[in-house]
Amino acid sequence: MYDKLVAANDEFAQMAMEHQVLDKESRFHGGVVDPANGLAWPSHGGTPKDMATWACALVNKDSRFYHDDELVHRLELAAEFMLRSQHEDGSISPPWTNLHSPPDTAFVVSGLAQVYALLSSHADRYERLQKVVADIYTFLERTIPVLLTGGCHTPNHRWVISSALGFMYKLTGRKELKARAEEWIAEGMDCTEDGEWTERSNGIYNAVSNIVLYYAAEQLERPELLEPVRRNLRMMAYLVHPDGEVVTDYSGRQDFGHAHDMSGYFLCAKLMAHRDQDPLFEALAELAGRSLKHPGGLPNHALLGLLRYPKLLESTVEASALPDSYGVILNGGFAREHYLSGMEAAGHHGRIYHSKLHPDFGAPIARYRRGATSTTVMTETNSFFALRHGAVRLLGVQIASSFGPGFVRPSRLETLDQGVRLSALEKKGYYGPVSKEDLPETASGLVSPWYLLPHHLRKVTHEQQHQVEIMLEETERGWSIRVRCQREEPILTQISFVLGKEGVLAGGDLEQIAGETYFWKQGPVRLAAGADWIELEGGAYEHWAMGINNAGYPADYRTLLVNVLTPYDQTFELRLSR
Repeated sequence: MYDKLVAANDEFAQMAMEHQVLDKESRFHGGVVDPANGLAWPSHGGTPKDMATWACALVNKDSRFYHDDELVHRLELAAEFMLRSQHEDGSISPPWTNLHSPPDTAFVVSGLAQVYALLSSHADRYERLQKVVADIYTFLERTIPVLLTGGCHTPNHRWVISSALGFMYKLTGRKELKARAEEWIAEGMDCTEDGEWTERSNGIYNAVSNIVLYYAAEQLERPELLEPVRRNLRMMAYLVHPDGEVVTDYSGRQDFGHAHDMSGYFLCAKLMAHRDQDPLFEALAELAGRSLKHPGGLPNHALLGLLRYPKLLESTVEASALPDSYGVILNGGFAREHYLSGMEAAGHHGRIYHSKLHPDFGAPIARYRRGATSTTVMTETNSFFALRHGAVRLLGVQIASSFGPGFVRPSRLETLDQGVRLSALEKKGYYGPVSKEDLPETASGLVSPWYLLPHHLRKVTHEQQHQVEIMLEETERGWSIRVRCQREEPILTQISFVLGKEGVLAGGDLEQIAGETYFWKQGPVRLAAGADWIELEGGAYEHWAMGINNAGYPADYRTLLVNVLTPYDQTFELRLSR
């Protein structure tokens, strides 16, 4: 693994040199161009990431850039770019909307503090490093005001800021930095007993929270902060497909539905395996290591971590086997309804700015693995079922209804002998007039704007309910999916099956609507790729609506639409090739 990372680090070091802005007249002079947009940025995914890569190459005797004077010069230019990019308040602005961003500054600090530690430990032996070490320290020191006063947007930002405060506390000894970190930590850990973080982001933010809390625990001498990290790592053993891809079908962040691997978990899993002598953590580190194609970003740079913690290069614990045959319920015992019932008393009235409340936190998830077959059953998402079988993929099964209108999101999960039962209850009513004593002054004026009326005081009338029940049972050949709703009035309903574009789709009575979207009217349909196939049976065509308002289907996949009307009781049989 070490040799692989050194080679990758050298490759990306060379690439970053080729993309560095050397035009002295450019405002981006010294920065490294982002290939996505052609500009250089001071954010943790931009120039600081490349600075970490260069630092690792410069001090590592196994690198072809070891003590390379030209690379030191490039690193000096990058540090000068960072100083010029830093605002007077100590913050930086990344290449999106977070201008003067405390959390994005904290990401950089948690990375460059490690770069500073690595370079300063070698500066006596290689004097050429002394200027860049001094410049990085200046940048870090200037961030102290924004770290001491700055806020966040998202749950994980709190732990990123705490990590940065911890690094700066250890670097400067200023007690107010530790005190500020303690304020964030006093809010408590947003992680369920089964290891789920608020944002349910297996592809990105789990790994972020894990590594920065490891640093916070270390720098602030708070070992109890490692408990949620342990829980999340143990959970992740059940959230990986057979090919190493991470389950992202229910994420609350931008990794939703996109392919991610375990590489972001490598450093934290390795650190925790060494600390706890835990064979499972070592197995996760090995799995993550096999996925690594890049040394990593900040503050989760894999080679930087190995060089800072050389003890990790010597495995002291033997990896266990990762589970490959199981059926588990995650968050099944989490008292989610109890916590949700306290939301009104929190006083925010459901409003939060520049972020989300994430009421789906802790929603139950069922995971099944049978060798090459990987199945996920989800609540509080648009899709409630997803399955991978060898080379073929059923990426999602969804129910859309005109009652809402939009996708129906199951909220409850109960276990059955061979599977689970999901249920969703939607309510929709009408609203009476505002009582005279509650009317604002504008109601009797020349103009009475709708938005000034106290709508929250209107009484609900004629409230209706829409309840959907889904039974999913594992069978000898695959799965049975039964969907039913007993509402008598006809409600337009559309059940969709989103399939991968790999292989050949054949069979069934299909009517193409647009692109790769089809009405599935009847007959068995098979998606096959090589020897692997998924066969579906249960199509229907009770109305010809092409879509339901607020329910969109991905253009890059094959989608089969089953149109039914309430009341319905529809069973789909899903058969697998092996």
